[in-house]
Amino acid sequence: MLIVHVFVHVKPESVEDFIEATIENARNSLEEPGVVRFDVIQQEDDPTKFVLVEIYRTPEDPARHKETAHYAAWRDRVASMMAEPRRSVKYRDLYPEAGRWETPRTA
Repeated sequence: MLIVHVFVHVKPESVEDFIEATIENARNSLEEPGVVRFDVIQQEDDPTKFVLVEIYRTPEDPARHKETAHYAAWRDRVASMMAEPRRSVKYRDLYPEAGRWETPRTA
């Protein structure tokens, strides 16, 4: 698995629009076969800062994710909302076991 934390700083006036667009992207991302989890979290003491926790099955799956229409729509929609360029850090899983990372799928 590959775990990516994307750090995002949004302009204060764009927070609500960013949340809406990003949750929509996350929901669609969970339908991709290579996505294990896609969490959206907001910093408690600074609501303009977010972390997207993206967990992929293989190192190739983030590139596949970036080829989807929903990612392109999200990227274009939030581009003007950024207070600074987003940045990412890649991690590998140690614990829990791979099967315990899964986000339950909705019917």
